[in-house]
Amino acid sequence: MTAPESKQTAAASGAPADEPDAARADQPVTTLRGARVDVDVRRAGQLVLGACLVALVITAVVLLIAGIQKNNQIDSLRSEGVPVAVRVVGCEGLLGGSGSNAAGYACTGAYSVDGHPYSQSIPGTGLLKPGEVIRGITVPDDPTLVSTPAQLAGEHASWTVYVVPVVLLLVAILVGWVLVARRRRRPGAGAAAKTSPTGSR
Repeated sequence: MTAPESKQTAAASGAPADEPDAARADQPVTTLRGARVDVDVRRAGQLVLGACLVALVITAVVLLIAGIQKNNQIDSLRSEGVPVAVRVVGCEGLLGGSGSNAAGYACTGAYSVDGHPYSQSIPGTGLLKPGEVIRGITVPDDPTLVSTPAQLAGEHASWTVYVVPVVLLLVAILVGWVLVARRRRRPGAGAAAKTSPTGSR
């Protein structure tokens, strides 16, 4: 037979026999030489912590501004408020946290100040009949600010609205100070390593 004789001839001449296709498929065609990506875990952690500090400061500032505005609105309604007739336009139901229980109602009222019509949300969560006229209080210099006598009686300007934003700011300042202090100590540690006895060999 011809095929076995050719294989014996190839073996006798020292030529390598053909490898199976599966073995060839396992061998890499070429070697890819790419740059290795090194991740500085410490620097990445500092970047993440810095982003968290920025978000913390922004949240504290927003809460602080909201607290200042809330106290100013209460003071304005109490000191400069004038009575106004508010006509109930309509109410919408509010759902609770589970989405199945009613948490109250959000009503909208229409009124006019110096001949200019306004439409604003009526403070409170009680159900009001559409078309009903209720007593309201507004500020002539800021007609979009409206409340009711019952709602205003239970509101007072308080310093407690500043507690959360001040605490957040203090935490951000403390963490930032710690990061800066650790960063300043690092160059000193490197200089001490350079002057160690191992460098005199």
